[in-house]
Amino acid sequence: MTSDRNERIAKNTLMLYVRQLLILFVSLYTVRIVLDELGVEDYGIYGAVGALVALSAFLPGSLAQATQRFFSFALGDQNDERLKKTFSVNLALYASVALIAFVVLQTIGLWFVNTRLDVPDGRFEAASALYHYTTLTFLVSVVTTPFMAIIMAHEDMKLYAYISIVEAFMKLGVVFLLQHISWDKLELYGLLVLCVSFVNALLYIGICIYRYEECQLRRIYWDSTLLQEIISFTAWTVFGQISTITRTHAVTILLNQSFSPTVVAARALSVQIASQVNIFSGNFNASLYPPIIKSYAANERENMFGLITGGSKITFFLLWVFALPMMVEMEAILGIWLTTVPSDAVLFSRLGLIEALILSVSMPLTAAARAPGKMKAYELTLGTIQIAIFLTAWVVIAGGAPAYSVFIVAIIANILMFGVRLYLVNRLIGFPMGAFVKHTAIPLMAMVFVTALPISVLNQLSPEGFCWSALVIFTSFVASTIAMYFIGLDKAWRLKVISMIRSRLPKLQSA
Repeated sequence: MTSDRNERIAKNTLMLYVRQLLILFVSLYTVRIVLDELGVEDYGIYGAVGALVALSAFLPGSLAQATQRFFSFALGDQNDERLKKTFSVNLALYASVALIAFVVLQTIGLWFVNTRLDVPDGRFEAASALYHYTTLTFLVSVVTTPFMAIIMAHEDMKLYAYISIVEAFMKLGVVFLLQHISWDKLELYGLLVLCVSFVNALLYIGICIYRYEECQLRRIYWDSTLLQEIISFTAWTVFGQISTITRTHAVTILLNQSFSPTVVAARALSVQIASQVNIFSGNFNASLYPPIIKSYAANERENMFGLITGGSKITFFLLWVFALPMMVEMEAILGIWLTTVPSDAVLFSRLGLIEALILSVSMPLTAAARAPGKMKAYELTLGTIQIAIFLTAWVVIAGGAPAYSVFIVAIIANILMFGVRLYLVNRLIGFPMGAFVKHTAIPLMAMVFVTALPISVLNQLSPEGFCWSALVIFTSFVASTIAMYFIGLDKAWRLKVISMIRSRLPKLQSA
């Protein structure tokens, strides 16, 4: 059973990894063209307006986590009736959320755009139109997210990957249309992104209704007790999502109020880079989340602890293998990638990656914390720290600190949250803290030291030029992989890797 589950996780991770490689190249090219077409100033406006709407994006995100948690729990418990009730209850919740979000965004949100958002002269009408398009895109995502969560709970990652690839190519089509349609580029981009979101929603909804028995609209399976459980779980998850969104997007708005659009554009680029690279480790965690919940539901604690410990190592590695070469060669990468590189973009992007690296180790811990469904202490504690990031950044900026100081504040807070998160998971499920530090945290720190130092020296000694940058990137990838195998992984995991490679070789040779 455990062997089959590990094999399934490995296959799901590989599929998501290949999918993300393709999406990454499409996304990087898309950002290059969008920045070139919009210009630095309009790209900064898009980052600020998009961040404002994203402040409310915690709503579908929180409910999606609740949906996936309860679906995974029901699947682990092999309870078909509970699956159908979970779908019906969440469908009603999402309809309510969409209505409330629409009212809030068209009142309070619109007031902020009209009276408080710093928009350059002559661009207010375009920014206002963009806000309406972005609002509608958000509302469509409210409808899409629960169906996406259902696919993830079923661990049908191949289907999820295919839909994501279709979405990526639709976004690629958007940038070509952006270059050939004569209209205000900022407004046009917002409208085209809305169209992509709408088609994506139709794909998810149609496939889920066709594929999964519990996703049906003929009959409503209602359960008031389950509704109370989901609302209780979601209420605290919502708080956690508010704090997460605040620490990211509210800081962007803060920079918009205090610095030039060029600084905001640099911030938006750094967030884009960190999020795209972070998806590689996030994909593995996405494939890990359902098995952790199912192991908890089936009372398989040792297997769950193994998933958390090994998962934290691999989650970090899947980010580190891309983050290290990007950090040392960020200036060269941005120069190749972008026609116009905003000032501060190199520094912001490096600091954003460091922040993401610290957070990546905690991803499996976050999944484990959600298994018991008791979120109050966990979300209240961590959410308070995350809100404090924004408040501290506000004070620091008001005191005259440079723009990059908001990243320093976030990095320090991430280190603090890692320790707090580990302690809380220990209290929730009895996860061994000492063993995690000894077998996960310390080996990962050793791996970082062993690889970062020589790669940084190599980068400093190498002449400038594309070939030398490519050599540094390749050497970084090889060094990280070797260090992860010999330092990051223990003997049991190394044997698993060897066994997996040997099992794959005959299939590759026969192909």
